[in-house]
Amino acid sequence: MTSLTYQPNEVLEAVRGSAHSNTFLPRGTVRCQGLPSFRTQLARDLGCLLDVDGDVDAWSCLPATLSSGEHTHIPDFLVRRGRRHTLVDAGQGPGHPWLEDAAQDRGCDYEVWPKALIRDGFRLANAKDLLRYARWECPLGDRIRLLGALDEAGSLTVAECLAAFRETRPVAGLACLVLQRFIEVELDEARIGPETAVRRRRD
Repeated sequence: MTSLTYQPNEVLEAVRGSAHSNTFLPRGTVRCQGLPSFRTQLARDLGCLLDVDGDVDAWSCLPATLSSGEHTHIPDFLVRRGRRHTLVDAGQGPGHPWLEDAAQDRGCDYEVWPKALIRDGFRLANAKDLLRYARWECPLGDRIRLLGALDEAGSLTVAECLAAFRETRPVAGLACLVLQRFIEVELDEARIGPETAVRRRRD
C-alpha cells in the first residue's frame, strides 16, 4: 500500500484545476482513475502509452505533492503495476535528487520517461489511434464471434477480423477489444493496418 491517500493541499488542487482546463487529444482513457488532467501534451502522450501497456493495472494524474525542506514537486502520474506503485514524470523531470527518497517515503518508486522514449517509434501513434475508441463498448455477440475465430485460427489479420463484427462498427469494435485486453496487436513494428496480426490475449 502507498501512503498517498490523504487530504490534497491547496497547491495540489490549484495544479490539478489548471491541468484539467487543458485540452489534449485523444480525450478518452481506459485505465485512468479519477479525472484525466495533463499539464503538457507530452504528459498526455505518456498517458496514452500507459493505457496500452499490458503491465499497467491503473494510473492517476497529479496524485500527490512530494516535499523535502522548502522544495516541492507534483509528479505527473501514479502508476500501479500489481503491487508496485510508481510516481512518474514525463520529460526531463525537475532533476531533484531527493525525489526518489520522497517517493519511497510514500511507498512508491520514482521514474522519469524522457521525450524520446515516449515519442520514438510507432507505439504512440498506434495508441492514439486505438484511444479514439476508448468510450466504445463491443457487443457480446461480436466479441464471442471474434474470440471464437481466433481460438480456431490462432491469429488473424485485422482485415480478416473485421468480418466478425455485425453489431457495431468493425474498427471501433476491434479497437475496443484491444483496449480491454481481450485481444492484442503488435504496436511497435509499424502502424496498425489491414495486414497487422491479431491474437487472443493470454495472461
